[in-house]
Amino acid sequence: MLIAVLALQGAFVEHEAMLTALGAKTFEIRQKRDLSVAFDGLVIPGGESTVQGKLMRELGLFDPIREKINEGLPVFGTCAGLILLANRVCNDDRKHLATMDIEVVRNAFGRQLGSFHTEGDFTGVGRIPMTFIRAPYIKSLWGDAEVLARVDDKIVAARQGSQLVTAFHPELDADGSVHEFFLNMVRSRSVSTAL
Repeated sequence: MLIAVLALQGAFVEHEAMLTALGAKTFEIRQKRDLSVAFDGLVIPGGESTVQGKLMRELGLFDPIREKINEGLPVFGTCAGLILLANRVCNDDRKHLATMDIEVVRNAFGRQLGSFHTEGDFTGVGRIPMTFIRAPYIKSLWGDAEVLARVDDKIVAARQGSQLVTAFHPELDADGSVHEFFLNMVRSRSVSTAL
């Protein structure tokens, strides 16, 4: 299994380390030609959503990535990745990939000083550590999107088909459960595509 990690900005190295520890192979997407590699899933890391969106457009990655996701490529977005996948961002009029039926609030838990660590229940996984850094949260969802986790009654993880998002950074904790959850989504997609 080969997982691509968008490596334009943000915590992509930590995702690669976590995925490698779980037995997946990874490679970095930095330019358009990297998309010619056949990969099974994509991780869009945390960082700065505005910068990542701008770089994706400038490098010619935006439309091809959006197309792959719309065709069913499994994708996992953390923090800024969640914002990039959201159909609506209520405190930002920019549209990014907009492939997931969620509305998010940027920097909802506060700026850098609003960062915190907690534990919470994640559907299908159990209780896990959650590290939030200038985190968004999901204000609403619709269609096939489903809630996977809440903190302080705010939605902090969701899934829609082959798309998974978290407002927190599972790559910054030792627990690999959320990445394993994503790899299982990738495996399920591979099996169903092969049938």
